[in-house]
Amino acid sequence: MNPFVPNKKPRYVIIDYRASQNIIDYFLKKGINTIKTVKCIDLQEGVNGHPDMVIHPIDEKTFIAAPNVYDYYNEVLSNTGIKVIKGGKTLCRNYPEDIAYNVARIGRYAVHNTHHTDQVLKYYLEEADVKFIHVNQGYAKCSMAALGENKAVTSDISIHEKLKSYNIDCMYINPEIVHLKGYNHGFIGGATGLISENIFLSTGVIKDNDILNRLKKFIFSSGYMYDEASSEQIIDLGSIIPII
Repeated sequence: MNPFVPNKKPRYVIIDYRASQNIIDYFLKKGINTIKTVKCIDLQEGVNGHPDMVIHPIDEKTFIAAPNVYDYYNEVLSNTGIKVIKGGKTLCRNYPEDIAYNVARIGRYAVHNTHHTDQVLKYYLEEADVKFIHVNQGYAKCSMAALGENKAVTSDISIHEKLKSYNIDCMYINPEIVHLKGYNHGFIGGATGLISENIFLSTGVIKDNDILNRLKKFIFSSGYMYDEASSEQIIDLGSIIPII
């Protein structure tokens, strides 16, 4: 099972420590507890709280965490039933030394620049019979969100074309609609995601009505409802990782 495609409401979500109170309150109203990330001082400011930069769920019960933040996640997830395994790659500030865990998932595939995938993470994914799709984009999870087992949205054109070649139905979205402080823009995968068996969530409002309407149509065709966690502009928080 793809851990980014929950089959029921999660007990928790892992979210950037800087997420607004409005977003936190959204999850509380849904009966979902939030686990905030810890600042990873070895990463650049804009992404130092992004969960998809430092932790990756192999499945519902096994997560791989970067050595930089392993102790924190091992402790904070100790009562959730999650086994946290220390990754091999210690993250550093600049690309590509920061991308080892930023792996996207769709169906039985993992999507990443495989030249830089953490070897511990790669081992456990392959042991789980997950096949890799190589792309040049290192920030693959930031750039992509799954919509079920065979549909995805992405803000990277190379990922869009590669997934289509695997007969995966994929919608491209201009990344300029997504806010990320300190950067020209964020990425759609870091700003959206499935948070239950029927809700595809955006962190905020997509102000381009044409993109919003096309996205909603694509989401509905995938069997999900669209929701927004806040009335603020959609913001890249480095994905929302569900824990069932």
